Amino acid sequence: MDSTDRPGSALAYWTTGPGTGELRTELLPPLGNDEVLVRTLASGVSRGTELLVHRHQVPPEIAPLMRAPYQVGDLPGPVKYGYLNVGVVEAGPAELQGRRVFCLYPHQDRYVVPAAAVVPVPDDVPTHRAVLAGTVETAVNALWDAAPRIGDRVAVVGAGMVGLAVALLLRRHPLQHLEVVETSASRREQVRTLGLTAVEPDQAVVDCDLTFHTSATSAGLTTCLDLLGVEGEVVEMSWYGTRTPEVPLGGAFHAKRLSVRASQVSRVSPARSARRGYADRLAVALAALADDAFDELLSPAVDLADLPATMVELADGRRDAVCQLVTYPDPSPDQQE
Repeated sequence: MDSTDRPGSALAYWTTGPGTGELRTELLPPLGNDEVLVRTLASGVSRGTELLVHRHQVPPEIAPLMRAPYQVGDLPGPVKYGYLNVGVVEAGPAELQGRRVFCLYPHQDRYVVPAAAVVPVPDDVPTHRAVLAGTVETAVNALWDAAPRIGDRVAVVGAGMVGLAVALLLRRHPLQHLEVVETSASRREQVRTLGLTAVEPDQAVVDCDLTFHTSATSAGLTTCLDLLGVEGEVVEMSWYGTRTPEVPLGGAFHAKRLSVRASQVSRVSPARSARRGYADRLAVALAALADDAFDELLSPAVDLADLPATMVELADGRRDAVCQLVTYPDPSPDQQE
């Protein structure tokens, strides 16, 4: 395929209004030099952020900061949004053709991006698990921000997609104590399936050196502060959307000289930015996904055709999924022309 060829059409998921979405067909651009045509094998719904987009709960003042790398349209919508995509390169530079790659691309069955935008998936990482790379990258950045030390006591508050990714990375560290604090009994059981300690908030170990907050609730942030010892630090990873959390900054917060640090994936942690870039961080995340424990974060897959209805079920609570996996049909003959 040369630079004048047009790869054909694609099918993509769009958020069209508050609580609604649809599949739209669009023409793909011609494949240029140093670009790749990718056929999607699987994508994942990043539940926290994508449900904020689905509900139109992104505050206007931070909409530019929440812009996904290959987003089309402006928040709140209509918008094509998403960033957990694994596919196979069908055309492009010879060294990438036929390779499985991860890309921060929305839910779409075929797409054209610069070759530099895709990262090869290691051979020992299954395709479905690789969709978690963007979430694990967020967890990697948080650990770079937090810099846990040998012998630390650490709690992760919230056993969602990001919280579990953080906990699975933390269990590699020589900590004195690690636990996941979660109010849901079913989620606590899932945490134990992973070989991690799971407790309710009133059972958690106090005097922690670090806590990671991923529950996006005021109660969870309060728990993080309550569990810290003197000079302890909360690493805040939650997106609250249009909600404003209540934070107890009186009493023990000042007496213990506690800290709250924001951690977000849009910038490489200052602790590593002089020596690591975005591709380096993503490569670290993909390598970490050789651990089959991450499969526990994946829900049973739905077809792309069912994604509009699935997003509604995720938003209203009828479907409980840590990471909703989306699979794609084989391309039709006319798409391959």
